[in-house]
Amino acid sequence: MESQYPHLDLDHDHDHDHDPGTVEEEEQQGSPPSLKPPTAATTGDHNCCINCGGPTTLPPSWSDISPPPAYRPIRAPAIHLPPDHNSQQAIILAPIPQPQKVPTVSAPYQFQSPSKRISSPADIRRFLDSHSGTNFLGFVVSLSDSIRGHKISDPCHLSPTVSAIVSILLTLIQFVDEIPPVAQSSRYGNYSYRTWHSRMIADAESFMFRFLLQDMESATVEIIPYFADSFGNASRIDYGTGHETNFAAWLYCIARLGLIKEEDYQAVVARIFVKYLELMRKLQLVYCLEPAGSHGVWGLDDYHFLPFMFGSSQLVDHKYMKPKAIHNEDILENFSNEYLYLSCIAFVKKVKKGVLAEHSPMLDDISAVPNWKKVNSGLLKMYKAEVLGKVPIMQHFLFGWLIKWE
Repeated sequence: MESQYPHLDLDHDHDHDHDPGTVEEEEQQGSPPSLKPPTAATTGDHNCCINCGGPTTLPPSWSDISPPPAYRPIRAPAIHLPPDHNSQQAIILAPIPQPQKVPTVSAPYQFQSPSKRISSPADIRRFLDSHSGTNFLGFVVSLSDSIRGHKISDPCHLSPTVSAIVSILLTLIQFVDEIPPVAQSSRYGNYSYRTWHSRMIADAESFMFRFLLQDMESATVEIIPYFADSFGNASRIDYGTGHETNFAAWLYCIARLGLIKEEDYQAVVARIFVKYLELMRKLQLVYCLEPAGSHGVWGLDDYHFLPFMFGSSQLVDHKYMKPKAIHNEDILENFSNEYLYLSCIAFVKKVKKGVLAEHSPMLDDISAVPNWKKVNSGLLKMYKAEVLGKVPIMQHFLFGWLIKWE
């Protein structure tokens, strides 16, 4: 069965990872019946074609005023279109992003209020080709590399900055407990989230003072906007990969200040990012945040990208668990607390009903890749193309002195 996402499946053999009988069965179940108009062989009182078993009439077309059709082929999205083939090829041919050292700033500091600069594909190319763009992406790749082969519970260096940031996230989790959701008719977007968000903004400066050195306190004007936009949008009551990228940018700015060092990177993922993910899942469940800019079933996840990237790095060279292990419920139950990728799969299965191949076909396709190294390299390239390379996401990204617009 050909993968829908070849950039995560460059040269593997599907028969190597699936039982042949299972593959044949999947192909039989996954191939939608013909939607050709009924012929003489299919007319009469039959509800199904006597040859292929498919419907004898075309389903009604989707429109804004008619309900969705009762019949829909397996793995076809309700509204969203499958990924564009040309963009897939571009990701396949793209080089794998490489880790980079973060250059630190020194006095005299020139902190400034950051602003939006991206509004077109040309701006995206300018950012990705700039030193700021490549270095920020290199920082994310370095974080991914730092957790390679490590479990979440493995010992790691805990600096005062890392401990302070974890304490900030714990405080924000406590805020959720203190601000219960209000009763309302709308299913999504509980208004209590705005109360939580306002409280987070009000305390943001004091949060920064937990780790900023005294001569760097003026940096709040530049780093608070990244922090404030890391947990969703208060107006739309939504959250997506753009907000997640702002959290990574906030950490990058702290690294630029020299307060997060390379020896902290493992803890940044295993302590800070794990706690951030815990907070965001709680916000999503308690306040019913809507996905911001979701690709529907054709996206990696409704809300997150980075935990899949970091989690795949954790499992590189694992002796026993291969990508197809996500289909083993015992593995998910026993190891999701140690591996981010498995944790994400378990969470998706918890909040979404039905079969993984139907509500998350991309994750299902990735499970056919033979090893985690290919999964990780594919996700690195995909993050650059599908998150940092998309105007609807990056039009909200901010630029100042620490992340320059060049």
